[in-house]
Amino acid sequence: MEKAFSHHNHQQCQSSAVSQARELCDKEGVRFTKLREQVFSLIWQSHKPITAYQLLDLIKDGDFSATPPTVYRTLDFLLEQGLIHRINSLNAFIGCCQPGEHHTGTFIICEQCEQAEEVDNDEIVRVIKDVSDHHKFRMKRYVTEIYGLCPQCQSENARCQSAGRESTEEEHQS
Repeated sequence: MEKAFSHHNHQQCQSSAVSQARELCDKEGVRFTKLREQVFSLIWQSHKPITAYQLLDLIKDGDFSATPPTVYRTLDFLLEQGLIHRINSLNAFIGCCQPGEHHTGTFIICEQCEQAEEVDNDEIVRVIKDVSDHHKFRMKRYVTEIYGLCPQCQSENARCQSAGRESTEEEHQS
């Protein structure tokens, strides 16, 4: 899968994710129903985390009808299969870039454009495990969420600040 903060063919990214999900479900002997595929595809429409109620609204706009419990059961299935992650602080969901590999996500999330990217960093995993071990704490899972600005939003902010300084300088020269 391509990264959220890099330029890529997102349609290809989404298509690849759906194909991988189908293969993994077949391999595990579980059904990837039309509703599950629909919810999964909607999650992969962008690299922005999406809430259950946003999904419900999108489903109602499409060919399916669903209730909140149905959407939550579908999300539970996708989580159990390791196909998506939950971003706890946003109460939202995002596609997993490493489906089939049992891992816990580490995410960088842009506060401005709301794009999110799953990052694979062994150093973060090691530090969290060391802290857990040091405190004799039996860790079951963790999710690390890092908030800030993505490269594109940083550039846009720098351009806006630069343009603001230029107009202020022009006003002073007049």
